[in-house]
Amino acid sequence: MIHDEARIERAQAFLQEGVFRSRASQALTSALRQPAAAGLGNCGLGEKAAVELDLSARGRELFDELWADPAQTCDLVRMRALMAGWIKKQDALDRKLNHFLKEFRQRHGFDRTRYDAQATASYDAGLAELHREQDRARREVALELLEL
Repeated sequence: MIHDEARIERAQAFLQEGVFRSRASQALTSALRQPAAAGLGNCGLGEKAAVELDLSARGRELFDELWADPAQTCDLVRMRALMAGWIKKQDALDRKLNHFLKEFRQRHGFDRTRYDAQATASYDAGLAELHREQDRARREVALELLEL
C-alpha cells in the first residue's frame, strides 16, 4: 500500500511518542537505582530499555489521526509488539550514538572548537551517518505500522 508523506510522518511521530514515554519511565528507574548499581549502563541510558506502551496525550492524538477512518483497522496486538520492538531498537541506536560520542571525545577531547578540520569532518560525518540510520529504521517501522 502507498502512503502519503504526511501520514508516514505522523506514524513516525507516533513511534517517537512511544520512545519518549518509555524514556521517562527509564529515567525514573535509573534515578531510583541503588548507588551500588550506579556503574551499570555507562552510556547514560540505564541498564536496558524500558518499554512503556500506555499512550501519552500526543500519542493518543496521533493514533486517532492515523486510524480516524472506521474502515481502517488496526491489529492492536501486533501494534503493541511493533511498538515494543521499535522502543528497544531506538534504545540500541541511541546507545550506539552515545558510544560513538564517548569514543570520539576520548580521542579528540570535549571541546569541539579545538578539533582540526579532519576531526570536525569525521565527527560530523559520524553523527550524520548515525542519524541517517535512525531515520531509515524509524521510517521502515512506520511503514510497517501503517500496514497493520
